[in-house]
Amino acid sequence: MFVDKAKIYVKAGDGGRGCVAWRREKFVPMGGPAGGNGGKGGDVILKADNRLQTLYDFKHKVHFKADRGQHGSGSNKHGRNAEDLIIKVPVGTVVKDAQTGEVIADLTQTDRKLLLQKEVKVEKEMQHLKHQQIKHRTMQKKVKKVKKNG
Repeated sequence: MFVDKAKIYVKAGDGGRGCVAWRREKFVPMGGPAGGNGGKGGDVILKADNRLQTLYDFKHKVHFKADRGQHGSGSNKHGRNAEDLIIKVPVGTVVKDAQTGEVIADLTQTDRKLLLQKEVKVEKEMQHLKHQQIKHRTMQKKVKKVKKNG
């Protein structure tokens, strides 16, 4: 059966969660934050392939979702990024927005790629606040010393 029109639903992978962890060692009284960032979720990419002739595969599978990024963990370990989801389509495929009917791209050449949906959310851990917290703690100590001497 020759299928020349298909409607698919795509979702980029979510980013991994960042880890809230604190450095705790015996001789480090204020170790500060030590959590890792979450990994980047996968993007959804359409790729033109000259070995395909029809959109028949999309008649049975219409939902495509990229993998999520791995979560961060303690000791500043960042989560692993997810792989991108590559969906192969025949050369000459015209990609349109289903809601507006606007033509997004015409994949007329072999191996041409189109980024359909990009993952944008990567949760950060508390490591980025390290300098602000240390300055704040140092200021508190100075204020206490001034009060004792005064």
